[in-house]
Amino acid sequence: MLRKKTFKLNYGYVFIAPFVIGFLLFGLYPVYNTLALSFTNTTMLTRKDDFVGLDNFIRLFSDKTFLTAVTNTWELWLMNFIPQLGIAMLLAVWFTNVRLKIKGVGIWRLLFFMPNLLMPAAIAALYFSLFSYYGPVNQLMVRGGVYSEAIDFIRNKEVMRGLVVFIQWWMWFGWTAIILMAAMSSISLSLYEAAVIDGARDFQVFRYVTMPLIKPVMIYILVTSLVGGMQMFDIPYLLTDGRGSPANSILTNTIMMYMRFRSNEGHIGASSAIGVMIFIMTSIVALLIFFLLRDKEPKAVKEKEI
Repeated sequence: MLRKKTFKLNYGYVFIAPFVIGFLLFGLYPVYNTLALSFTNTTMLTRKDDFVGLDNFIRLFSDKTFLTAVTNTWELWLMNFIPQLGIAMLLAVWFTNVRLKIKGVGIWRLLFFMPNLLMPAAIAALYFSLFSYYGPVNQLMVRGGVYSEAIDFIRNKEVMRGLVVFIQWWMWFGWTAIILMAAMSSISLSLYEAAVIDGARDFQVFRYVTMPLIKPVMIYILVTSLVGGMQMFDIPYLLTDGRGSPANSILTNTIMMYMRFRSNEGHIGASSAIGVMIFIMTSIVALLIFFLLRDKEPKAVKEKEI
């Protein structure tokens, strides 16, 4: 009997071994290696790998471009995530509401989720072509008499920021709506019926029944969207065809990290320092989200325990 039990336990370890090995090699080791490289002057085209301490971080914080990139990253993420969450929440409430009985919910879900299936590079190339100097947007505006001459939208910082925010929202609001709908659909109807019998209105039902029960899913959406927002690269970079953002208006952390790596003989140390700062910022805000949205024990329970 003992041998069989031991064999079963070892058999389970064999199954989880690929995940553990993969995580150590492709998850934990890159984080450690990036942290180690950030304290060196390692480059791609030389053999320099001397320990320089905090020099990379000191240069980073003295560079106004980095502060601009950090500000842009947070602004672009917040400007697309807030309406993304709001509209996704509204759609999820509508589609899961038994009273409304919206027809073709499955088709609507498909239509809203489809932009998330498209490649970001293809979407960026499409919008770059649409808003280029000789693109369809300029042709329609000039021929329609709206503008007297074509406008270089690609070099207009307000237009570019608006396009990045819109594309990020358009690509991800469907995914957020699907996740919220799945969370709301798992709530028992008896809870809603009890709330209605007690005289609760629609907003009160949403606030006191729906929101507390989907809080774990909300934490998941906030954290995953935060991680994706801090890694924003493909859309803002490819939207300008790699020519750089107008007046650094859509310069993000990851774009700056790539630019540092591409210049100065491929300065891996400086790029790694930016990567470490992205990791620290994301971790701090993610922990803050967990802390603010955690389940709090009622005061009566704490007093009884004392």
